[in-house]
Amino acid sequence: MDSPSVMIRNVPKEDRPRERLLKHGAHHLSNQELLAILLGSGTKEESVTDLAKRILIHFEGIMLLKDAAVEELTAIKGIGSAKAVLLLSAIEFGRRLQQMKPVEKYVIRSPEDGADYVMEEMRDLKQEHFICLFLNTKNQVLHRQTVFIGSLNASIVHPREVYKEAVKRSAASIICVHNHPSGDPSPSQEDIQVTRRLNECGKMLGIELLDHLVIGDRKFISLKEKGYL
Repeated sequence: MDSPSVMIRNVPKEDRPRERLLKHGAHHLSNQELLAILLGSGTKEESVTDLAKRILIHFEGIMLLKDAAVEELTAIKGIGSAKAVLLLSAIEFGRRLQQMKPVEKYVIRSPEDGADYVMEEMRDLKQEHFICLFLNTKNQVLHRQTVFIGSLNASIVHPREVYKEAVKRSAASIICVHNHPSGDPSPSQEDIQVTRRLNECGKMLGIELLDHLVIGDRKFISLKEKGYL
């Protein structure tokens, strides 16, 4: 009689659970296949896929399995404490994911909303930080990223770095923000040049630059409100 390892080797590689997951994704696998991957191995007398099948028969599917105790699992031939712990950990991880509530995203409806979002952490910075806020179609902040630290320069703050992340995040629009350590948010010529360059690139990509905010000490300036966008 063939051993379980021989039985697994006789299965075409593309039909083995792990290979099928890599090729087609986890959602294409049956409960038995997913369980077999978690178990990792069978016994001397039984392949891992057969062991997975027997467990599902024992629990009449996966609904009762989610409430199984360690003792109930280890009572099944082929399931030791290591496999039982692994299964219970996976079940608990799935339960916690299902119970997670989406974090409410911050909505930016005005330049004041954007400034409020970053003011406290940016107004006391000793160096200039250039930050991008990536928004969805509802103007909710999807992601924020520091693109550059240092004196603002059109040749350094490259649109490629800004819009690469915007494309990655599937952002509908962006807001750029940088601070003036002097506390005076009055825009410089470099600020204006960077803004216009980013705006032009955004139009070509279909990702709107909503605003460029300059943060000072408890005050800010919107380059859009100043007419530079």
